[in-house]
Amino acid sequence: MIDAIEPMEAKLVEALPEGDGWQFEPKWDGFRCLVFKKGSEVALHSKSGKPLGRYFPEIVAGIAALKVDQVVLDGELLIPVGPTLSFEALQMRLHPAESRIRKLSAETPARLMLFDCLALEGRMLAEAPLAERRGVLEAFHAAHGNAMLRLSPRTQDGATAQKWLDAAGGALDGVVAKRLEETYRPGERAMLKVKRLRSADCVVGGFRYATKKREVGSLLLGLFDEAGLLHHVGFTSGLAAADRPALTVQLEGLVEAPGFTGDAPGGPSRWSTERSAEWQPLRTELVAEVRYDHVSGRRFRHGTGFLRWRPDKAPRQCTMEQLGEEARPAVVEAALAEVG
Repeated sequence: MIDAIEPMEAKLVEALPEGDGWQFEPKWDGFRCLVFKKGSEVALHSKSGKPLGRYFPEIVAGIAALKVDQVVLDGELLIPVGPTLSFEALQMRLHPAESRIRKLSAETPARLMLFDCLALEGRMLAEAPLAERRGVLEAFHAAHGNAMLRLSPRTQDGATAQKWLDAAGGALDGVVAKRLEETYRPGERAMLKVKRLRSADCVVGGFRYATKKREVGSLLLGLFDEAGLLHHVGFTSGLAAADRPALTVQLEGLVEAPGFTGDAPGGPSRWSTERSAEWQPLRTELVAEVRYDHVSGRRFRHGTGFLRWRPDKAPRQCTMEQLGEEARPAVVEAALAEVG
């Protein structure tokens, strides 16, 4: 088997670069995956180097069937569910039971979105500029692409890239910018990535104490659904150290069950851990505006950034509708249309 390599990574920046010499690509919301094929051997590696093949047997079978003896590809594993892409479906694949994985692979087969080629039939391409590697990748895809192997679109037009960025949050996670003359630099942040950051007004439905400290560590955020239930949607821990003592006193004065009346921390969900049950419920009186980058399953994917308190906002005004644009079908369908 070809020796595994680390993927080239991207540095987060605030805006798309200007000027010539750049190639822009959508940043797809999936699992980064390096693919290695040599003869009958196939390996899929995650960004961290862990093997992924057992979790995506349909991808392994598809790569094994390619009429090439040797290839190394860089791409993103995605699972389409209806008009959108499901990160939850990807997470469900990381299951210890092979029977469960086989069932899911048949019900929700994955796609591999390709955006780089590092070797093909003995031709080593990592030292070649991106423009050359992309040409090889496009020829490879033209010869071997199918419903499983997709070619990620690219553009050198900044206006088109900005349109992709404006649509980010549904099928797309942002936009990646690469230098056309750049070689592939394993393990280095030699690309640029831009994410579209949004803000939302959320009810503070609870809080957790900091580890080994009787002081607030994080705020638990909630949004109301159409039925008036308050669902836990994420957390924010970016609180100024100087503000924490007084805020702790304020929050302790609001402790009152249930806090969340819908999905709650520590309830039956994929995110539950032993520590997630250690939280204090609050009366629904406080509203905080937070910054976030992505939504999955009506939850903030990552921790959010605290922006400010919103005493002018009524808690009941903090609804799920704020997240509606994140996954609205029109945006997602337009993004998927870019790849046919």
